[in-house]
Amino acid sequence: MSEIDILSFGETMAMFVAEQAGDLASVGAFHKRIAGADSNVAIGLSRLGFNVAWLSRVGADSLGRFVVDTLEKQGLDCRHVDIDSAHPTGFQLKSRTEDGSDPAVEYFRRGSAASHLSPHSIVPELLKARHLHATGIPPALSESARHMSFELMSRMRDAGRSVSFDPNLRPSLWASERQMISEINRLAALAHWVLPGLSEGRLLTGFEDPADIAAFYLDQGAEAVAIKLGPHGAYYRTHLDAGFVAGVAVATVVDTVGAGDGFAVGMISALLENQSVVEAVKRANWIGSRAVQSRGDMEGLPTRTEMSVEFEAAIASRLAPTVSNLDPLWERACSR
Repeated sequence: MSEIDILSFGETMAMFVAEQAGDLASVGAFHKRIAGADSNVAIGLSRLGFNVAWLSRVGADSLGRFVVDTLEKQGLDCRHVDIDSAHPTGFQLKSRTEDGSDPAVEYFRRGSAASHLSPHSIVPELLKARHLHATGIPPALSESARHMSFELMSRMRDAGRSVSFDPNLRPSLWASERQMISEINRLAALAHWVLPGLSEGRLLTGFEDPADIAAFYLDQGAEAVAIKLGPHGAYYRTHLDAGFVAGVAVATVVDTVGAGDGFAVGMISALLENQSVVEAVKRANWIGSRAVQSRGDMEGLPTRTEMSVEFEAAIASRLAPTVSNLDPLWERACSR
């Protein structure tokens, strides 16, 4: 096995996307794809040339074979995806929208193979990875998957590896909001780079301003925090610097799912290339904007060649940091 640049883990589900708009109950034709925030990020990083190892479980069924085949075709090293003969591969149904609104999604994942991830899934070879990316989804799947998340993040940080964390809140998977907030913040304290959305940050910290949300995680041990502000861009803060990076204008929003995953791809890839946090946020905003212009969760994530050509043009015209026309909330945040 070649040297692992990035280790990621979680659940990849089969996804059946409606071929026509309307209520899922009335749709008769679907297209089969894959879905999963964690694997979206892994795929995006693989497309940029990183060697990405994927740790997961799938059922011993046709959907599990489809998931693994698709991930391998996307360049992921799936040698540490366990086949579970006792539990099925999770799947979801996703509606089709024509107006850029969020699609309806129905999940069929309770008791899935991936929910049986545990610390026993961790092998020493994976801990040699240069970087670990984690989200708040695996720890929401089950107690054993939560233990694995803490174990992986703790061992990687203790070994001097960099760790990124996207809360990616899934309230319906937790026993209570209180438990979710407590456990997610404990995990975030193990990460060097924390990447919440604004609404997530407000719920998790109790603060309204992006600057205060970022400070909360810096005080917990993070080195950099980037807060996603949707089409407005992102606010970032480190112990030495802070600022706002404007978003990229998009003519037509096709599918909003996966925008945050694209943002994570941009941040992680740039920071692993030793770029500054502000440069990383610029790339993150651009990849996030690209993601919403494609139907599907990861279809819009760019290759290295596409990024080299398109991002350079975009950065020259649209990504200059600015606070000139911001809501007072962002102006206050960026002045701190």
